[in-house]
Amino acid sequence: MLSEYIEKQFKKAKFKVLKDGSYFGSVSGFPGVWANKTTLASCKKELREVLEESLILKVRNKERIPGFDIKFDRRSMFKHA
Repeated sequence: MLSEYIEKQFKKAKFKVLKDGSYFGSVSGFPGVWANKTTLASCKKELREVLEESLILKVRNKERIPGFDIKFDRRSMFKHA
């Protein structure tokens, strides 16, 4: 489920070549999720990792993820605290 979501969001990624010849990539809808590398392949790899890390942090912090609903049972959170 999470892998499918990451793939769907990664398809929205935009890449461009900067003046210095490096590649810049970002994913729309995810501010702060970007990568800048010397090759397109390494830029894509880095961007995917940054997207995954961003999603993990959002889940950990119980933040809203665009287009992805996570249901938390607050009662069970207190049982194990």
